[in-house]
Amino acid sequence: MIGGLVLSPIFLGVLLVGFAETGSPLFRQVRVGRHQRPFTLVKFRTMRPDTPSVATHLADTSAVTRLGGFLRRTKLDELPQLWNVIKGDMSLVGPRPCLPEQRALIEARAAQGVFIHRPGITGLAQIHGIDMAEPERLAEWDARMLRSFSLPAYFRYIVRTVTGAGRGDRIHSRD
Repeated sequence: MIGGLVLSPIFLGVLLVGFAETGSPLFRQVRVGRHQRPFTLVKFRTMRPDTPSVATHLADTSAVTRLGGFLRRTKLDELPQLWNVIKGDMSLVGPRPCLPEQRALIEARAAQGVFIHRPGITGLAQIHGIDMAEPERLAEWDARMLRSFSLPAYFRYIVRTVTGAGRGDRIHSRD
């Protein structure tokens, strides 16, 4: 409750600027959750509304809006996912939820037993800059995090994310 009050001015500010920039400041996308069940993830929009719904590393860099670039760098685009945490679809810490089309990642995570846990806003792979462009490696780091999970690690991942560790999912240039 207190966190919501503290974050509400930031949330409102981003909503207003996002509405002015794209007319649609929130982005909803179906993702794969616990036990491979689909759920709708909510984020601040960082790309033009007409951008195809693909994994970030497959998106075109020109699709990122000016506000979107700032939101990605500061990780503020993730704030609306707190709603997914409140609903029980996600945890603050866990493997980042993937798209249903990311078959290689889904298969690698299934083999590692990752789907028995809720996906999260951040985790070990994210603070080390490992994104969905490397499905096997990402699944290995997700499983590693879950095998050694502890309360101190949970808070360490959150603090490292808030203080800027990792780069988030990158849009890779296609030269």
